Amino acid sequence: MISGYVQCRRRPPYTHTVCTPSIPSTRAETTSQRVDVDGVYGIIGDDLKSDLALHPRFLAPFSKLTTGVIVLGSGLKNLNRIGRTLKLKACPLPWSDGRPASMEHPKRRIAFIHPDLGLGGAERLIVDAAMGLKSRGYDVAIFTGYHDRNHAFPETVNGSLKVVSVGHWIPRSIFGRGVALMSYFKMTCTALYLHLFSFFMPDVVVCDQVSACIPFLKIPRLFFSYPQVLFYCHYPDQLLTTRQTFLKALYRKPLDFIEEITTSWADKIVVNSKFTRGVFSKTFTRIKITPDVLYPSINSNLFDEVLRSGTTEKSNLNLPNCRHLFVSLNRFEPKKNIALAIRAMTKLKSCLTGSDYWNDCHLVIAGGYDPRLESCVQYLEELKNLVQKEGLTNHVSFVLSPKDADKITLLSQCLALVYTPSEEHFGIVPLEAMYLGKPVIAVDSGGPRETVVDSSTGFLCPAIESHFGVAMARIVKDPKFAKSLGERGQTRFQNHFSFDEFSKAWDSVTSDLIIPNEPKNSTGNSHKHRD
Repeated sequence: MISGYVQCRRRPPYTHTVCTPSIPSTRAETTSQRVDVDGVYGIIGDDLKSDLALHPRFLAPFSKLTTGVIVLGSGLKNLNRIGRTLKLKACPLPWSDGRPASMEHPKRRIAFIHPDLGLGGAERLIVDAAMGLKSRGYDVAIFTGYHDRNHAFPETVNGSLKVVSVGHWIPRSIFGRGVALMSYFKMTCTALYLHLFSFFMPDVVVCDQVSACIPFLKIPRLFFSYPQVLFYCHYPDQLLTTRQTFLKALYRKPLDFIEEITTSWADKIVVNSKFTRGVFSKTFTRIKITPDVLYPSINSNLFDEVLRSGTTEKSNLNLPNCRHLFVSLNRFEPKKNIALAIRAMTKLKSCLTGSDYWNDCHLVIAGGYDPRLESCVQYLEELKNLVQKEGLTNHVSFVLSPKDADKITLLSQCLALVYTPSEEHFGIVPLEAMYLGKPVIAVDSGGPRETVVDSSTGFLCPAIESHFGVAMARIVKDPKFAKSLGERGQTRFQNHFSFDEFSKAWDSVTSDLIIPNEPKNSTGNSHKHRD
C-alpha cells in the first residue's frame, strides 16, 4: 500500500518495471503506471539494459514501497536527471541485474575530456584517474581531440578504457601559429560532441588543461539537465607561454581572460599540488575560492604486472652493462631542462677521478618524443650535440617514447632517478621511482618539494650541475646509503601517494558532485588536502 509519499495512477500508455526482491524469478513483473513524485512527472520505460536511468535520487522515494523497488528503464534516457532537481537522498536498493544488495549507488558515468591523449604526465594522470574510478564501479570514458594508438598509454588501446577521438581532423596549429587557439577550438568541439551528440551521458565531466569548453557543457539537455563539471588544473595555461612580442601579447589577452572566466564556471576545481594552488590563486585573481589539492598517483598494479611477468628481464632496450645506471625521464621539451642531467654527468666524472667508478656510470635519457613538434625535434638534436661536446658519447644514451614496460625496466634497474625540471607543477616520475624503491635527485622547487624529502628519500638540489653531480657521486660511492634512501621513499609512497588512496580521493570528489549532501566517507578524503 502506498500513501501520500508516492502517488501512482494507472495510465496504460506508460510502463514501469517492479522488481520484488522476495521473488527468486529472474523475470520482473511489469505493470502500466505513471509516477508523480512531488509534482514531477516521470515516464518510465521497460528496458533494464541502461545504467543511465538507475539514478539514486529518483529511486529514493520508492525505497518505502513494501512490495518491491521500482527500477527505471531507458525509455527516456535522461529520466535520471529528474533526481538532480528533486535533491533526494540516496539509499541502498536491491538490484535485479546481478548487482550486490550492499551497493550504495548504481553505476554512474564519468567522462574525461582531454585535448591530446599522448604520452605525458598530464595524460598519465587522466588515464590513472579513469582506471581508479573504473575500479570503484564507475562507467568511464575518455573523449579526446587526438589519439594516436602508436603514441599512447596501453590502457587507451587495449580495451581497458573507452576512448573516443573527436576532431582529429582539426590541425594542431595554423602554419605553426595559434596553438592555444586551436586547442580551445578542439576542446570545444569535443565537449559539444559529448554533450549534444554522444549517447554516453555522464553524471560528471572531468576537464583538464583547457577550460574554454566548460560553458558548452552547461547547455541544458532534455529535462533542462547538464552534468556536473570538475576542472583539474595542472597549471594555468597562460603561464606556459611567453609574450615576447606585442602581437603575441595582444593575441594572448583574450585567451587569458577566457581561461580565467571559464575556469570559474566549473562546479569543482582541484589542483595537483600545493605549489600549483599558490600559483592558481596568484594568477586567477577573479576566482575567490581556494581549490583542493588532489595529488596524482601511479597505477601500481601495472608496475606489479610488468615486474611479475619478467618483462624487465626480456627488454629490448639494450641497456649498457654497468653497475651505476642513472635515468632521466621527461618529455623532450626545453622546459624540462634535460641538459642539466648531461652536464651533471660531466661533474660526476670529475668527482670520481682517480677511481674505477666512472667506467661503470651511464645515463639513459628517456621520454615522450613527438616528431610532429618542431621544438621537440630541435631539442633532441641540441641534447645530442651537447653529449658530443661534453665527451660523453659512451656514457649517455637516448630512448624515445618508451612503452610502459620499458619505462618500468629503466626505473627498476637504475641506481637513481635524475629529475631536472624547475618549478615543476607536480612531477609524476619521482613517484614512480619511489614506488620501485629508487632514490630521487630533483630540483629544489615546485612539486618535488612535496614528494621528495631531502637526504631522506633522495636529494633536493639547486638547478646547478655541480650540486647534482655531487649528489650522484655520493650515491655511487655509498650503495648502502642509496638503498636506504630508496626504502624510505617506498614507505613514503605507500603512506601518502598510493593508488588506492588516489582512487578513493577521486571517488570522494565525484560523489560530492553527484550527491552533494551525502555523508562523506572518512576514508575517502585522505588524498585531498585543504590546508
